[in-house]
Amino acid sequence: MTGAAIVTGADSGIGRAIAVALAEAGHDVGVAWYADEQGAHATAEEVRSLGVRAEVERFDATDPEQATGAIDALVERLGGLAVFVSNGGVAATAPLLDMPFEEWRRVLATDLDGAFVGIQHAARHLVRLHRGGRIIATGSVQSHEPMMRMTAYGAAKHGLRGLVAGAALELAEHGITVNAVAPGEIATAMTGREDAEPADGARPGIPLGRSGDAREVAALVAFLASPAASYITGASIPVDGGMLRMGPAGAAALTDSAWRS
Repeated sequence: MTGAAIVTGADSGIGRAIAVALAEAGHDVGVAWYADEQGAHATAEEVRSLGVRAEVERFDATDPEQATGAIDALVERLGGLAVFVSNGGVAATAPLLDMPFEEWRRVLATDLDGAFVGIQHAARHLVRLHRGGRIIATGSVQSHEPMMRMTAYGAAKHGLRGLVAGAALELAEHGITVNAVAPGEIATAMTGREDAEPADGARPGIPLGRSGDAREVAALVAFLASPAASYITGASIPVDGGMLRMGPAGAAALTDSAWRS
């Protein structure tokens, strides 16, 4: 499947890698950003260097009117839509007993409410265009299993997994597939390892022994956007080096490889 793609949170990390991977597959790309305008334009330049178009627009997942307007603007400038990637998000680390309600709402508003707004509005465009399409969301291993002191993030990502499953059922009749990728520990700013090499620093609690690279997540997104994935919908696919097989909480806590024996 070719055609225009929109990627939210494309100013850095996994979002930037996804935008580049989709450009490599021949998609024009709408680079939607929230915090880092300079980073968004750097992503756009990398996309253009691959011989496809890039358009840049700010996207605030917590402001439905602004977010839907950004999607509309990108669809108009790109001349259509074939792929929408809901990637933006925030995390918060705090014990359940100490988490302020305002922080809980901030995470849910961005990671779940914002994903709903983007996915719903992109789906309306795809249905209107009558060409099918792909919707892909960036979830987390915490869409499947919780981790300590990340209850708000885990709840949002569990909710996102349910949103993807329900949307897949409803949009199938329109030829639209809806899936999620579920990254584990990826070397990005969110994990405090931006620009780090994934192999730097042993991660004994992860079966493959290292962090992931954002490009490894992006490769799965590009596959899910391709014709080869046309019969996959409603899935949440881990990209985690085997972390879920250990249980994310246990994987994060292990400091040696004694479990291997």
